[in-house]
Amino acid sequence: MDAVTSRYGGEVLQERDRAGDPWEGVDAAALARAARAQAGRPVAGIDDMAAYLARQVSDASHREVLGPLLDGQGACGVIVRRGEVLASWGDPTRAEMAYSATKSVLSLVAGVAFDDGVLRLDEPVSESVDLPEFGTAHGRAITWRHLLDQTSQWEGELWSKPTWVDAQSTREGTESAGGAPGAGWAYNDVRVNLTALALTALFGRPLPDVLRERVMTPVDACDGWSWHGYENSVVDIDGTQVPVVSGGAHWGGGLWISALDLARIGMLCLRGGTWAERQVLSRRWIEELWTPCRVKPEYGLSWWLNDHGTVWPGAPRTGRCARGNGGNHLLWVDPARDLVIASRWGAEVERLLAEVSSAVPPLA
Repeated sequence: MDAVTSRYGGEVLQERDRAGDPWEGVDAAALARAARAQAGRPVAGIDDMAAYLARQVSDASHREVLGPLLDGQGACGVIVRRGEVLASWGDPTRAEMAYSATKSVLSLVAGVAFDDGVLRLDEPVSESVDLPEFGTAHGRAITWRHLLDQTSQWEGELWSKPTWVDAQSTREGTESAGGAPGAGWAYNDVRVNLTALALTALFGRPLPDVLRERVMTPVDACDGWSWHGYENSVVDIDGTQVPVVSGGAHWGGGLWISALDLARIGMLCLRGGTWAERQVLSRRWIEELWTPCRVKPEYGLSWWLNDHGTVWPGAPRTGRCARGNGGNHLLWVDPARDLVIASRWGAEVERLLAEVSSAVPPLA
């Protein structure tokens, strides 16, 4: 069978809210070649996720996996324009571990709290949740924005994993050692797990329940997605042990989701939070997601911004994305082209973005 299947081609994820043919101006042959090439660039070793994950964690003293794992089954993905699937490869309905793309979905759950008026971005977290992690002088200065744009600079240990063990924190040299919240940036899974803990305490219930009720069901997502934490990640809420999900997969867990459902999330954001004439998330929140961080302008509220071409130099600067595992998991949203790309376990994603964007022109 051709790597670019016709099974999902023409499927409409969301009715278009603007006139126009999704194929208008598209170089169909070039688009098919790009999808076919991505299908032929599978990431190796993912059929044994435990072994694969062990190679990703640089500190040998903290390689213990605490959450469940899902073996990968090869490259898959979809290309969606104006709400219609133009091309797919592999099985885009198959759930896969999302790795750090989970962080961007976590920000949507924060958006639910924002829209409900219980989360104010620039208010200290300690004013709305009672957790010891926010009880120190440094902790009391951390706002929800600091958590979501990864500038909290919180130091500590959560679920037996200390913040310093995450090599991503020092890789770019953008963290301000011992500095105040907001003064430096670091991509840190332990701190993202702290965000998930704080949001769980804020809602008083498991975050997957919130995501399902307020986002996934409204966007017609399939039932195959799931969101996992660690065996020891729980918080006591009024005497009940409530599970806390992880915001990545360095130690297992995280979001398990299909390419098609990722594309639905991308469409939701592309449409300013609307789905089928329903305002699922506020347009204000989508704008906040894509507002550059003061000390890391290519990062928003847990979304990557390609405005200056620093995230993917070969891709359009109009794109924003959720990405995980070095880009092996990608949700790309380009409002200028009304384009969404979801790619799972495929290498060289920058090449995919460049080739598809060349085949799909900006809207007139």
